[in-house]
Amino acid sequence: MSDNDLTAVEFAQLKKENSKLKLEANLRRSLSTQLEKQKKIADEAKQEALEKSAELEILSAKLARYLSPQIYEQIFSGNQDADVTSQRKKLTVFFSDIVGFTDITEHLESEELTSLINFYLNEMSTIALKFGGTIDKYIGDAILIFFGDPETKGYADDATNCLKMAIEMQQKMQELTNVWGKNFGLKTALSIRIGINTGFCTVGNFGSENRLDYTVIGSPVNLASRLESSAQPNKIIVSEETYLLVRDLFELQEVGEIKLKGISRPVKYFEVISEQTNDENQIIVDTGNLKIELNPALFGDEDLNNLENIYLKMKKKVKET
Repeated sequence: MSDNDLTAVEFAQLKKENSKLKLEANLRRSLSTQLEKQKKIADEAKQEALEKSAELEILSAKLARYLSPQIYEQIFSGNQDADVTSQRKKLTVFFSDIVGFTDITEHLESEELTSLINFYLNEMSTIALKFGGTIDKYIGDAILIFFGDPETKGYADDATNCLKMAIEMQQKMQELTNVWGKNFGLKTALSIRIGINTGFCTVGNFGSENRLDYTVIGSPVNLASRLESSAQPNKIIVSEETYLLVRDLFELQEVGEIKLKGISRPVKYFEVISEQTNDENQIIVDTGNLKIELNPALFGDEDLNNLENIYLKMKKKVKET
């Protein structure tokens, strides 16, 4: 074989190696390009997922405002299905409304009325959630709350928390006495009446496949509503069923029996006077014409100033007479 033949063979081999290197380089470039594309697609998918997640969080937060926190938690945790289902439970049911609200609506513009009712409902709802009440619904100025579902602490504790909530609501209304005129132009302060009953109710999802409402129904609910409408302004009245569960923890006074529309038997009911306390520092004054129960441990500077102002006004009145 000549030197020319060897050179031709070597040249062919080099050409073959060069083609192989070019092919490998092209494959690397192609692979790199594909990886860049895949990375871009993955980054875009990740960004889209983050945006969707943020949108879902915003939507979830908005939906949460249409549900009681307990029900919202049950649904989004997967413990509660969005099906038309219900169950029987022993609940303590609370109803309240504003005394004379219909007359109030006739003297307020719609914007003023909206501001007033939203402020009131916010104050009451904050207290309800503090004591673990499940806010069923707002019916104009009326509020329906129940204790014992979706979670219960026991019949007695559920009823106790309901009464504690009711007492604090009435106390809050007293604290807001000067707010209604100052902020909303009302000539008289708002007052509420409250009715409470305990009994076996049907609770769960009611409605259609397209629209559900998590609520409570049954005769105990109707009785709580009837008791509320029979209560005097600034008063809390409870049924005998509730009374039997809480009588050791609260001072209650039997009012009598009333025949309520839709209820076949006369209903014995009680008025809540106060929550009992074993605090040795509690101050109780009872002269027959005057009864005051004070717990200094719960007093703030504003409470002391209000008490002093009341004392000075009463002292002045007595001297004038």
